[in-house]
Amino acid sequence: MKKIAVITGASSGIGKEFATRISEYGELDEVWVIARNMQKLEELRSAVPFSLKTISLDLSKNESFEEYEKLLSEEKPFIKLLINCSGFGKFQATEKVPLSENLNMVNLNCSALLAMTQISLKYMGKGSDIIEISSVAAYQPVPYINVYAATKAFVLSFSRGLSREVKSRGIHVMAVCPFWTKTNFFDRAINKNDGDVIVKKYAAMYTPADIVTKAYRDIKKKNKEVSMYGTVAKLQTFAAKIMPHKFVMSVWQKQQKLK
Repeated sequence: MKKIAVITGASSGIGKEFATRISEYGELDEVWVIARNMQKLEELRSAVPFSLKTISLDLSKNESFEEYEKLLSEEKPFIKLLINCSGFGKFQATEKVPLSENLNMVNLNCSALLAMTQISLKYMGKGSDIIEISSVAAYQPVPYINVYAATKAFVLSFSRGLSREVKSRGIHVMAVCPFWTKTNFFDRAINKNDGDVIVKKYAAMYTPADIVTKAYRDIKKKNKEVSMYGTVAKLQTFAAKIMPHKFVMSVWQKQQKLK
């Protein structure tokens, strides 16, 4: 049976970093990379040391899951590793973001992650790993990044609960919670036509390499449920755990000079 890894959102950012460094995870027969942009996926061929299967899917559309399930049923691989990286955010007041885009954010960040995970579980077993990309924003409400933070709270909660459900099958689930990370995430998150600059101060800015290095190290620790890189990230989540969220939100708004 062919042993594979499946990586969504693999054409850029953290997903691309996971794909190009997949050999750090271990030996595989094939790597399936999924994103909308086939050209960018094809560019990974020279960087990925294993056989590569490029799959162009828009995971905000339900028919994509049917296509993914069909591919699995035809090839019947053993999924050794699933990494869900697809997603996006917006830096704006909730009501200023078009409803269609907010719904699309929920679909991609939550529904697609759930669908890809549930479908993949049928082809996983003892020794399989799942990495779900959440965020430090999952630990607190974040005004003006509200919907994104809420979707990442779902990812964190879902991942931690699922880890207990599938533990008896020998499947390890881990959420990765990045802090601000230097990727093209900001190209879509920031509305350049809006005069309001939401995020004016970044307490720290990490790289995809930072996040992925720690994640690949942490996934080998079979009881590890959350991977988080950086002192600033850990301090912020600790504060969010022990302080009232009303206070934490006020600090965020004051820091960013938001009303």
